[in-house]
Amino acid sequence: MKLTVVGGGSTYTPELVDGFARLRDTLPVEELVLMDPAQDRLELVGGLARRIFTRQDHTGRITTTSDLDEAVDGADAVLLQLRVGGQAAREQDETWPLECGCVGQETTGAGGLAKALRTVPVVLDIADRVRRTNPRAWIIDFTNPVGIVTRALLQAGHKAVGLCNVAIGLQRKFAALLSVAPSEIHLDHVGLNHLTWETAVRLGGPEGEDALPKLLGEHGDRIAADLRLPRPLLDTLGVVPSYYLRYYYAHDEVVRELRTKPSRAAEVAAMERELLALYADPALDEKPELLGERGGAFYSEAAVDLAAALLGGGGTPYQVVNTYNRGTLPFLPDDAVIEVQAAVGAKGAAPLPVHPVDPLYAGLMADVTAYEHLALEAALHGGRDRVFRALLSHPLIGQYTYAETLTDRLIAHNREHLAWA
Repeated sequence: MKLTVVGGGSTYTPELVDGFARLRDTLPVEELVLMDPAQDRLELVGGLARRIFTRQDHTGRITTTSDLDEAVDGADAVLLQLRVGGQAAREQDETWPLECGCVGQETTGAGGLAKALRTVPVVLDIADRVRRTNPRAWIIDFTNPVGIVTRALLQAGHKAVGLCNVAIGLQRKFAALLSVAPSEIHLDHVGLNHLTWETAVRLGGPEGEDALPKLLGEHGDRIAADLRLPRPLLDTLGVVPSYYLRYYYAHDEVVRELRTKPSRAAEVAAMERELLALYADPALDEKPELLGERGGAFYSEAAVDLAAALLGGGGTPYQVVNTYNRGTLPFLPDDAVIEVQAAVGAKGAAPLPVHPVDPLYAGLMADVTAYEHLALEAALHGGRDRVFRALLSHPLIGQYTYAETLTDRLIAHNREHLAWA
């Protein structure tokens, strides 16, 4: 089995490699190719990756390359973890929206649109080259904004599934609070990427007992603190929103906070410099503790599970993924990309039935789905008017004066990445 990671020079990659090494019975990787145009980073990450495999007695071969066509040739699955423009572009995404009083975040709001515009054309070019080389290969997308990028891939006819680590992180957290194995936790997870709610926490499987009332009753203060939302709000909702919902439920509070501290991009850039220095140590043969602060917790377990299921090697029977709606949520178009529990196998992901969704959540999902449609149109076809329409439609922006200003700033900050600009 050959797997290719595009963006293999990411500081995240040792987390992924560690998962491949530990879970080799689930996903027997014979060749792992790390592809990245940043040759200096790639060699540091590749060296550590080989040492991790050696330490854990994995017999698979790890190769590195900056040649995309060489990397994807013969791959069974291609994993995408790109950041077009690097941390410098992320720094801008998190900064200029704040100047207009709007949240600055790399996947949500105006910053998320900027990232989508930079990313979608690059991902589609990669996917086209994968299809020419090996049309049977699966594309697993971790690249944010996952919902928009996955929709672009599916709309272009690619064999693709999107993946995020929010659900597996909550699964692990709830399992610890309930003192059960993570495999015992089945989430009724519903929404769009980075816009999801846990409406039930079932023990043992899709039809199991709902432990969510117990979780909120006994551990509501801790869950609320982790989400940085007030406990009474969780009691009122009766569900657990993802931490990205704070950008909606406490938008102005978040903007005030972001204006008074360094950006997350600046923090991550400093952390990456430290991580790369650690990776350069030839004695290091395991993922460093610092990597846990970088983000992406349990990312490797989710990736291994999904790849194993798609490639027929096993994996858990139900997984939270991003895929076409196709009637699962009747209030959304069939070609919307939703994030829900699905049965995953060699033919792809088939969403499980979802209980009727409260209008409080369904309304916001519908609004953001409309934005994602317009965002993808802007990413595919360009043009100031399309960017403006997408921003005007976003629930965190809405006012035309904000949308006008943000449109001009988005284009100004991203001109080098936008062929039409």
